[in-house]
Amino acid sequence: MSWYEAPDVLVAHAHPDDETLSTGALLAHWVQAGASVHVLTATRGEQGEVVAGPLTPLEGTEDLHRHRVGELAGALGELGVTSSAILGEPPARAAGRAPRRYHDSGMRWVTPTVAGPADIDDPLAFTQADPDEATEDLLAWIGEVRPGLLVSYDAHGGYGHPDHVRMREVTLAASERSGIPMAEIVNDPDQPHDHWLDLDQQFASVVRALGHHASQLTVHGRDVVHVGGQREAIRTGVGLRLLTGPAS
Repeated sequence: MSWYEAPDVLVAHAHPDDETLSTGALLAHWVQAGASVHVLTATRGEQGEVVAGPLTPLEGTEDLHRHRVGELAGALGELGVTSSAILGEPPARAAGRAPRRYHDSGMRWVTPTVAGPADIDDPLAFTQADPDEATEDLLAWIGEVRPGLLVSYDAHGGYGHPDHVRMREVTLAASERSGIPMAEIVNDPDQPHDHWLDLDQQFASVVRALGHHASQLTVHGRDVVHVGGQREAIRTGVGLRLLTGPAS
């Protein structure tokens, strides 16, 4: 069996909706292939804006955090994932430690397509947390689900969001400490990768999953429109590049 066909996979993301936008087709593909697929989310998207409409009053409230956890659960259900966890909460919390929350660190647009750190002061922000603590929390869940492969973002976090970059760092550290291979997500087939999948047959599943993230985006045909107005094609092609572990 090739490394990218591991029977148990753990995919680590930063916020609700990342799992579907970046890897929805891949998650559904692995599930249909018979793999056990586990999704970790680091934060609840606390800093995110809300699509104008009936959900607008949720912006900046505790109710938004709970709502986005519900949106995440609905999307994961459409994709058929085996289990999910929020970093800092059991089972993704190191033994002997009280549960904690990792907050969305926020971002700002440096260019129309590249993000950078936001100007916020939140001691609970994911990027302010001790990376070793976050790694130990991830390792706790790894010990529960025992995946054969870890997957997270590339070194740029896909588009530069600081939480994406931190999630990649934490996942890579957990891979090195656990000995479990890790692959990074590649969004462009022209970029270096070890395995590329065209998964347009999963388009309908991805659209249904995206529909659960109504506080953050809107589906228009084969495109998704983000809360900030950015439009992009719904992604069904995804590449993987092995970072650690045997390339067998």
